[in-house]
Amino acid sequence: MQTSAKWRTPGQAELQEEDLAIDVRDVTLSLESASRDRVQILKGATLAVPRGELWMLLGPNGCGKSTLLKALAGLLDHSGGELRIAQPCSFVFQNPDHQVVMPTAGADVAFGLGRMHLPEDEVKRRVQESLEIVGMGDYTRRSVQTLSGGQKQRVAIAGALAERSQVLLLDELTTFLDEEDQIGVLEAVKNVVSMQSGVTALWVTHRLEELPFADGAAYMHDGKVVMHGNPGKIERYIGRLQKQALALR
Repeated sequence: MQTSAKWRTPGQAELQEEDLAIDVRDVTLSLESASRDRVQILKGATLAVPRGELWMLLGPNGCGKSTLLKALAGLLDHSGGELRIAQPCSFVFQNPDHQVVMPTAGADVAFGLGRMHLPEDEVKRRVQESLEIVGMGDYTRRSVQTLSGGQKQRVAIAGALAERSQVLLLDELTTFLDEEDQIGVLEAVKNVVSMQSGVTALWVTHRLEELPFADGAAYMHDGKVVMHGNPGKIERYIGRLQKQALALR
């Protein structure tokens, strides 16, 4: 993408393009509704995520969070604006049963490496290394049918790491998980970003209690990012919105 524009995020110096893992500028995207009408979901969304950080994207249902994530992953085509994301990137789905499909944890992590034609020793090394990073190093031979939802999510993340993904796009990973698994997945992602140089994560969520794990956050409303900054700033902004909504009742 050819542009000389710079970004400034709270607490940081001006960011050049090379400092960003995700660079979204005025992106628009429309989808076909059940009635076959075209409905505009993204209405000029703009977002910048620095390399090597965990960012969270929040907002009400239907605001465009998951749509933006899928556009970044290349699962949906945007109709306008500019979008750049570091490669390779991986999308981890909300429901781990849609992604973890091989009989054992180790086999699932190794599955995506098949197309790379790597030596067997290198595949084994990557599988074990990636499972260790997400806290699943002792589960290589474990049947995926015996894993909890959170453990399956961590296996999916390990698979992305084994493929050397530079960006993890994470779509509401804790929706179907109990509290213990929620914390386990959050800690695993935080560990990945801190241990793997240059790996960036963008985590879509509606849970305010997950914000303390983030390095930065953004809030979407009606197809646009209306606020971004540190987690405390976003939490205060959401608190003001909630108070305004209560006052109108």
